Amino acid sequence: MLGDVVGRPGRETVAKLLPELRDEYTPDLVIANGENAAGGLGITKDAAQTLLKAGVDVITLGNHTWTKKDIIPFIDEEPRLLRPANFPPMVPGRGSFVYKTAAGVEIAVVNLVGRTFMVPVDDPFRVADELVGRLRAITPIIFVDMHAEATSEKSAMAWRLDGKVTAVLGTHTHIQTADERIFPKGTAYITDIGMVGPTDSILGMRPELVINKFITQMPQKFEVAGGPTVAMAVIVDFEANGRATSIARLCIRATD
Repeated sequence: MLGDVVGRPGRETVAKLLPELRDEYTPDLVIANGENAAGGLGITKDAAQTLLKAGVDVITLGNHTWTKKDIIPFIDEEPRLLRPANFPPMVPGRGSFVYKTAAGVEIAVVNLVGRTFMVPVDDPFRVADELVGRLRAITPIIFVDMHAEATSEKSAMAWRLDGKVTAVLGTHTHIQTADERIFPKGTAYITDIGMVGPTDSILGMRPELVINKFITQMPQKFEVAGGPTVAMAVIVDFEANGRATSIARLCIRATD
């Protein structure tokens, strides 16, 4: 799974590096969080199709799902594009998808968003319990993107789902954490995968604009930074019974 893809630099980095990573690791499934893929906030149809064409199998989103309004009709048309499952039930799109590999193995992907320090949504723990219970009737291999601000909320979700899902992988904060591990009952976990985007930035954005926001507390339009990029990801190995056997971080510095 690739961390949050930020703007055009992130999309171009995915297009450049993912074919090589596929050749090296031969993954059964590639997931990417794309909620920042268009201009640094939200995703468009074109941005989503660019990631899918580059070799991403499933795209997860987060709190910026609806920032670009043209995604609303497309998210109903493209089953591989997920919005958080604990959004209100009447909104477009879906919160999970079952992907079938070339070998016929079914792998479920679930997208959730946290509530701590974020906009109010339905309880992700209740939704996770219900959704994972239904998906386990289809496949024991389940990957969860827990898109949240609070590290405690991400960790709590992993403990809650330990032994019920293959992995709980954190996104949203764009900073890769060094706490990857396998939980006691076989669930892989990391608090945050990181991002795919500009290296010389603050979370992918031009530093001076973010600094000005902190100093003045005035409204500020952020812009995606330029320059060299980084691709952060995790590789998870798992067994047919859904138990993870290893999780490893990747952090690849790309050139201009």
